[in-house]
Amino acid sequence: MPFHVGSDKLVPLGAAAAEVRDGALVALGGGLSARLPMALVRELVRQGRTGLHVVGSAHGIDVDLLVAAGALAVCEESYVGFEQDLGLAPAFRRAAEAGSIEVRESCCATILTQLRAAEFGLPFLPVRGVKGSDIRRLHPEYGEVTCPFTGETLVAVPPLQPDVALLHAPLGDRRGNLHLDQPYVLDERFAAASRQVVATVDRLVGYEEVERAGVTVPGHLVTAIAEVPYGAHPTSCYPGYAYDRPHLGTYVAAAAAGGDALAGYLDTYVVGVPDEEAYRKVVGADQLAALGTWSQSTARWKELFT
Repeated sequence: MPFHVGSDKLVPLGAAAAEVRDGALVALGGGLSARLPMALVRELVRQGRTGLHVVGSAHGIDVDLLVAAGALAVCEESYVGFEQDLGLAPAFRRAAEAGSIEVRESCCATILTQLRAAEFGLPFLPVRGVKGSDIRRLHPEYGEVTCPFTGETLVAVPPLQPDVALLHAPLGDRRGNLHLDQPYVLDERFAAASRQVVATVDRLVGYEEVERAGVTVPGHLVTAIAEVPYGAHPTSCYPGYAYDRPHLGTYVAAAAAGGDALAGYLDTYVVGVPDEEAYRKVVGADQLAALGTWSQSTARWKELFT
């Protein structure tokens, strides 16, 4: 668990994303369509990153966008898609079927155990959940161990220490202290196990406000922090804003069509805009503001997702 000391880790988004090198093992924070580090993902694409090995719990547009842009080489996730709402991830599925990316399917509990092994400085930890599954075939690095108390044969998994974890939080301070609202998914464990942590926050605030809200990730684990309003868009960052279902639908349709349609999405929202300020202008201030009204009433919440 490296310590990153410093009283001011605030950097521009481009400098934060530059901490991720080609071929890096990257942990993606958040899950499904919630609190994904989308501003960092878009910036990695703008910077032309390639050969990334990503690991996470269950993800959606972040992984699919990296695949669509040709930035991803290896994917180690339990699921990539848009849940029951918008279906499977089109670019990921196409690449997986074609064999243009390596898919090492895992499960959330196993990844969590591997992160704990890294955090505790252990050479392995045992798991039971993947026994008898084909997940073993996808992971030749897994072994077996006999429990000295029961004699049961368990799967032994090695520690997982990502080169860098990418996290998004609703608020944080210059020292890198972050507050996350639950569920934390794997973000806490990614922060503790990774060599570096790069974070974006919707709002940069003083330490006192982070402390009142509750410090979820302490600053000594964080390498760099960038303030990026709506940095998780089009996914949610509750309580600030809901996920942008129409935008996600637009992406899924473009990714499913591929070709010019997908290239058009990337040009409009990613590589064709210089930065996240320009991205927000393309999305539209009114649309972004509307996502923050989800909690006004049940009727309003439903309107956002129709």
